Amino acid sequence: MNAEQSKSLLSSGHLSADPYINNCYSEMCMSTTQVAPQPGKHKIGWVIAAIFIIADMVGGGVVAMPVAFKLSGLPMGIIIMLTVAVSFEYTGYLLGKVWNKIMERNPHIGVCRKPFPEMAKRTMGTNMQRFTSVLGNVTQFGVSVVYLLLSSNIIHYFLSHVLHLDSVSNCLVITALAFIIWPFTLLASPGEFWIVIVFAMLTTVIAVVSIHTGIALDSSACFAAVSYPQTTSTSTVLSFGIFLFAFSGHYVFPTIQHDMKNPRDFTKSIIAGFLGVVVLYLPLCIFAFLVYGDSMAESVIYSIQSPFLQLLANLMIAFHCIMTLVIVINPLNQEVEHYAKISHAFGVGRVVTRTIVLFLVLFVALTVPDFQPVMNLVGASTIPMGCAVLPSLFFLYSEAATEEEWRKGKIPTLKEVLERTDKTVLIINLVIIFGAILGGVLGSYQGVLKLVKAKFTQPCYIRLFTETTYNSTFQVKNVCCGMNRDINVFNVTDFC
Repeated sequence: MNAEQSKSLLSSGHLSADPYINNCYSEMCMSTTQVAPQPGKHKIGWVIAAIFIIADMVGGGVVAMPVAFKLSGLPMGIIIMLTVAVSFEYTGYLLGKVWNKIMERNPHIGVCRKPFPEMAKRTMGTNMQRFTSVLGNVTQFGVSVVYLLLSSNIIHYFLSHVLHLDSVSNCLVITALAFIIWPFTLLASPGEFWIVIVFAMLTTVIAVVSIHTGIALDSSACFAAVSYPQTTSTSTVLSFGIFLFAFSGHYVFPTIQHDMKNPRDFTKSIIAGFLGVVVLYLPLCIFAFLVYGDSMAESVIYSIQSPFLQLLANLMIAFHCIMTLVIVINPLNQEVEHYAKISHAFGVGRVVTRTIVLFLVLFVALTVPDFQPVMNLVGASTIPMGCAVLPSLFFLYSEAATEEEWRKGKIPTLKEVLERTDKTVLIINLVIIFGAILGGVLGSYQGVLKLVKAKFTQPCYIRLFTETTYNSTFQVKNVCCGMNRDINVFNVTDFC
């Protein structure tokens, strides 16, 4: 975009003189009025951005983190959780710092729909941009499928076991949820659907309160007979992957920052967001570990012996996943629209492209209803890369580049990065990078084991023409507490 075009867009109101109002995507700048966004609309403050960050990270981590403490033990679990939280908060801060620097150095860069790959291009070149784009899209698409399946499985269980609507199939629930979510996916960017995320945050709080209440009701009977696990170095290492995934979400962070009134305030959002996640996780994990100990299964919700609270917590997690899907799929939608050259304004183009993306998510969910084992393997490699490795690399390369190199588009060599970077900063980032790689390798190993053991069923659309019924792998289990898992707090018949 040349100076004449910039002046034209500025005068027409489609680009702001404030570089932080403008969107950006470098190699194909949207320079026509047909694709340029309307300025100043639907921008969010740092508090709402912090809520976005919390809603993006929590969910499945609420029920899985106590199990990680079972594998690592209480003292080591606290140390690992806080270490991962601080490390990932730091890498989130680095992403915000890199994005601010890019906007300062390129005040009128144009229109951008996906800042994360843009950082890769500006700091490490076009090849890294392509790699980052593919990595992020695979992760966000896969997570969208998992969220759709997880929420549909919980709701199907509620319909069949509580309301006794046995005629409603899980395939029908998956399809119905996709239709319910569809209108919200048409909203342009996080600034337009912030209210959805506030409700997602509310469901998480209700789930956490329900779990805390359930543990409190069980505590007198369970704590008296609790048995704590004998942790080993192997079990502690295996817990590391759960801790990493519980604080993941960095692929979406730049999109959130991009929609802020003042992107410089993203540091406040990161600090508040991660602090909020730790406040939700840590007391729950300590309480569950002290009361249930070794009796916990793969979800702390299974250990709650109040059927009502168990069901309420599960439903809140389901609703959280439904609403968080809107966040996760948004960057993917925006990138598809970028390549299709779709207008930022609401219209037929946005409806068609986003409907196609959601249809593909639905198609995969209906094709592989047991998609979770596949995503375990994919996520084990993509999530550590996006949450730790890439943010650190973006920061190191952006800081190492001189102003002259930045203007000429010259990328520093690895040797120059190592020589120019402060040694303390370099060591911190290298420790984070190698720690994330270790977590990714361990997670991949676990993912392979689960994938080998997984049993896949026929696709939903094949079952329309056969008599095969789908038996979901999702089950709400009742796990009694105590050394032998035989303490029935409410004396419910056949509960354990």
